[in-house]
Amino acid sequence: MTKVALALVHHPVLDRAGEIVTTAITNLDLHDMARSARTFGVLELHVVHPVAAQRLLAERIRDHWVHGSGKKRIPDRADALDVLRIVPSLEDVYTSLAPGVGRAGIELWTTAASAKRGPVTNYPDARARLSQTDKPVLITFGTGWGLAGELVASADVRLAPIHAAKDTGYNHLSVRAACAIVLDRLFG
Repeated sequence: MTKVALALVHHPVLDRAGEIVTTAITNLDLHDMARSARTFGVLELHVVHPVAAQRLLAERIRDHWVHGSGKKRIPDRADALDVLRIVPSLEDVYTSLAPGVGRAGIELWTTAASAKRGPVTNYPDARARLSQTDKPVLITFGTGWGLAGELVASADVRLAPIHAAKDTGYNHLSVRAACAIVLDRLFG
């Protein structure tokens, strides 16, 4: 079975004007994405943030649920939050997944709310690819208004956007909802 990991990317991501920014970590994203990851058997969710104070916040949240009083009250949450790995950059994630090789040793997959930035891979084809690759797969999720263009352009796979069957004219899912849907489509 191919090793699959997730990354919740807070930099480099876009703001509504398309500028590269750094977004803030939110407690709900950490909880819900960790729970989704654990449910679908993904054992690493890398929280990528370049600001030390934000990483400390994420570590405190993780420690409360994995080692602190949160574990005593809700033990299942400890199992989920234990998948969190808090790192300053995507390069740290690449090195973790492919020691000594880095980015060249993994498949980088991106998610997107739109197909406007190039060709995408549908979920049946993505599932097939998962069963064929020997490299670890990193599925990245962007905060803000999505992953920066350079990151998207460097991806080995761009997963098809999530859309409603009927066009509602609105498509701005929370990153945690998108994560759950993507994992269900790949592993459900």
